[in-house]
Amino acid sequence: MTAPKQYILDANVFITAHREYYAFDIAPRFWDQLLKHAAAGNIWSISQVYDDITRGLDPKSGEASDRLAVWAVNEFKPFFRDTDDIFDTYLEIINWVANNSHYTGLAKKDFAEVSDSWLVASAKALNAVLVTLEKPRNTQTRVPIPSVCARFNIDYMNTFDMMRALGITLK
Repeated sequence: MTAPKQYILDANVFITAHREYYAFDIAPRFWDQLLKHAAAGNIWSISQVYDDITRGLDPKSGEASDRLAVWAVNEFKPFFRDTDDIFDTYLEIINWVANNSHYTGLAKKDFAEVSDSWLVASAKALNAVLVTLEKPRNTQTRVPIPSVCARFNIDYMNTFDMMRALGITLK
């Protein structure tokens, strides 16, 4: 029997849901379902995404002006994994991007510095499905997650496909 799939979430999954269509006061079940599936080991993210989300926290008081940052700290924090153990895979991803003549130097630098590179490396190293709202596109000024996933045979999908795969409904 095969192990159930694991889904690693990009920051844009959390941020876009919070800001656009699943605000905490409108769709609390969405956030409850993320927690339920995270506790079951199906959904997780990485420490770099945690950092992206919690940038809205006041460093002195720890208070946030952003409801998502508060939720990440108080509810989802145990499900943001450290990436120290996937460094070799990260280097493999970064080296491929660095040696790819399609992308500009700035695009390569940006990819290496943001959480995207760590997300792709984590998905590859742990055979997880990367959940992102990025779409494939042919650009030289940015390294799109779907392009790197395609090169390394990493499955990726959007939030709604993940919800269907996990049977998440908002009823």
